[in-house]
Amino acid sequence: MDKNSILKIYGTDFKEMTMLLLKEMHADALIRNKCGRSGLIGIKPNLVSPSLPEMGATTHPEIIAGIIEYLKENSFSNLIMLEGSWVGDKTSDAYELCGYRELSENYGVPFIDLQNDSYTKIHCKDEEINICDTALKLDFLINVPVLKGHCQTRVTCALKNLKGLLPSFEKRRFHSMGLHRPIALLNSIIRQDLIITDNICGDPDFEDGGNPVIRNCIMASTDPVLTDAYACSLMHIDTADVPYITMSEALGTGSADILKADIKILRETSEWKDCELPYPDRVVSVSDMVEEVDSCSACYGYLIPALDMLKNEGLLSQLDEKICIGQGYRGKTGRLGIGNCTCGFDYNVKGCPPTEQEIYEQLKAFILSHSDKA
Repeated sequence: MDKNSILKIYGTDFKEMTMLLLKEMHADALIRNKCGRSGLIGIKPNLVSPSLPEMGATTHPEIIAGIIEYLKENSFSNLIMLEGSWVGDKTSDAYELCGYRELSENYGVPFIDLQNDSYTKIHCKDEEINICDTALKLDFLINVPVLKGHCQTRVTCALKNLKGLLPSFEKRRFHSMGLHRPIALLNSIIRQDLIITDNICGDPDFEDGGNPVIRNCIMASTDPVLTDAYACSLMHIDTADVPYITMSEALGTGSADILKADIKILRETSEWKDCELPYPDRVVSVSDMVEEVDSCSACYGYLIPALDMLKNEGLLSQLDEKICIGQGYRGKTGRLGIGNCTCGFDYNVKGCPPTEQEIYEQLKAFILSHSDKA
């Protein structure tokens, strides 16, 4: 398969669609050329949190089933699934809820919870990055991200999905480093050999899902930078507004030039026309209320939908305080803060992270109590 190629297929028979993509791109030859028949093949889904795939956050298990069946049919048997959820949730919960226990048991493919894995410090440029040891042992990596929005980086797809290969403390540190450069450095260390993108119903606003947009599309590619640049074009986002994409290109991970991309649609009917995702303005419309410094994805990811609920109730406009969130507020004081990093603030929603419902309820109480006083 050419590096500039992106294959797409539409429908609802997700397992069969995945197998057709793999057959079309001659994935068996890609693997044999890289590591033979006995190399360790890792399948990395997105299980950011215990959220059902139909909510637009996590990888559909049918895609993983299609990958496993294709690999076994082509005599590849040294397979594992591996993932680590975001800080604040347990991978084991997503593993259960999203159908991955059943996958593991039915196909005899181990699932490695990277939240329990050892790790090794890897030097890259002028940084040191801690990466889970299981990820470092792989001979061939199949990345299976969900194409969706992200409340901090605008979009998350192939490149950012590798963040799940880090121990939890390193994920938190990535946020203190500004996310973009460390994500680019991580992708220069861990190379993706094959990307099967779940574009079935990704949430264009939130990494944690809740606002799915039905696309019923699966895509295949081998260049994660091109994949993410194309994802940006589908979501009306300028690639320049997602710095880790251009940073990854500069590090030689791939090409962001979608004008050179060869887009091939294997199956498209009148029912599955190639349409564009809506612009993620739900995040933009409420993020002006927030002062964010180095916040973790989970904490910020729960804050934004809570604010959206308050906005829909007509309450957000009554809030005249900026909401502070993030590791940059540790040890500082202020008026209104979210999460344990702002525990020194006058009014603080406790938790690491607090849930979306907790943030919503406590901010609502704060707004109502202060509007009564006014």
